[in-house]
Amino acid sequence: MLVEKSAGELAELLSGGEISAAEIAREYLDRIESLNPAINAYITVDGERALKEAAESDDRRRKGMTLSAWDGVPVAIKDNICTKGLRTTCGSGILRDFIPPYDATVYRKLRGHGFVTLGKTNMDEFAMGSTTETSFFGVTRNPHNTGHVPGGSSGGSAAAVAAMLAPVALGSDTGGSIRQPASFCGVAGIKPTYGRVSRYGLVAFASSLDQIGAFARTVDDAALLLGVISGGDPADATSIERPVDFAPQGLNGDINGMVIGLPDEYFRGVAPGVKDAIMSKVKQLESLGAKLEPISLQYTEYAIPIYYLIATAEASSNLARYDGIRYGYRSPGVSALSELYRKTRNEGFGKEVKRRIILGTYALSSGYYDAYYLKALKGRTLVIQDFQKAFSRVDCILSPVTTTTAFALGEKVDDPLEMYVSDILTISANLAAIPGMSVPIGLDDSGLPIGLQVMAGHFEEKKILNCAKAIERLTEPIRPPC
Repeated sequence: MLVEKSAGELAELLSGGEISAAEIAREYLDRIESLNPAINAYITVDGERALKEAAESDDRRRKGMTLSAWDGVPVAIKDNICTKGLRTTCGSGILRDFIPPYDATVYRKLRGHGFVTLGKTNMDEFAMGSTTETSFFGVTRNPHNTGHVPGGSSGGSAAAVAAMLAPVALGSDTGGSIRQPASFCGVAGIKPTYGRVSRYGLVAFASSLDQIGAFARTVDDAALLLGVISGGDPADATSIERPVDFAPQGLNGDINGMVIGLPDEYFRGVAPGVKDAIMSKVKQLESLGAKLEPISLQYTEYAIPIYYLIATAEASSNLARYDGIRYGYRSPGVSALSELYRKTRNEGFGKEVKRRIILGTYALSSGYYDAYYLKALKGRTLVIQDFQKAFSRVDCILSPVTTTTAFALGEKVDDPLEMYVSDILTISANLAAIPGMSVPIGLDDSGLPIGLQVMAGHFEEKKILNCAKAIERLTEPIRPPC
């Protein structure tokens, strides 16, 4: 089946004239029609648009005018990335019918390379969640066990790639929202350095933490997708133009002499099966010539309060624009302006979003700003310095992505504090603005995927991808049972 092929393999088949973009698109659309009702990976699927884009790709190829090597390869887009003319909801009732008038920079780049749009993937509302259970459009289920969560907030993108409903997908990562669902679903997921990829057209949750990244079933595919979307952008003042030196052809998986840091703090409280799988893989890397170095990231225990003060404060500010006046849902039958604001936001936002807006507003309020938000910013500086010190000694840091494999649907949804704490191994990378990746390394005794996290210094994505390539070569591919 074509859906079993990697993006790179599809590109080769297209180049050789063995298949058409239309054939690929139709096979994916058929599989989405069959499996998406059970998994709910997509919020919006536009088959007509996908087939039109595929036909245009085939026409360009016949004329010798292909846009790139990837022209005709399908892609799925997380539903907080703006797509002109295609509904973008952020998984929220307040944007249930919003159709953007412009394209996000990353989406414009994908279309400029000829990628074919399959649809928009499900997500936790406004990216606030770790399970894709807070979506207005219903929960997404893990393809490996539909009674379990796929992770979040980019659970739809991870599930789509894992279930072969897309070869590659875009997600966003504010505190682990690419790496954690990638780990839970058994796919590769990379969050680049903050600024590597433009955020223009990404609907903001926490602007100093949000970053767009890639999901794929292979490390090479993740590298190629990240390469396409990388680069500076005049529309995003936080983006930076840096050379893309991590193309798949440049990744040899050679880690001989690489110094790998193992932070003691990241292995505490980890489920024995996860920890054993991680350490077994680390020992295999040592046999390939990597040098293992115990390190300490002493401020890890403070990462949760630092993150949730900064993230909620920024969310409170960013989400103030949803008022029922300019765009999005508007509560009907309201005459007074103050009532319109109150009812629109109360009816349009879900419980978790409301909770975080309230927390953030409190942290920014008069009398509490210095005690909470400002102190959190100072704590963030200590986390950054922690990583800087570590990367002066090591090339990469390896750790679990999460303390457990994917847990059951509904298991933590009523305990927000337990949910927040489950992000402890991923959020520090966002606070420090460094790149991080989850690479699948096998299954636990219940048949649920385990991911290994690789982190490196600013703009050191090549080190991460090379290490990930070595890990991939040591690991049997993970396929969902569906």
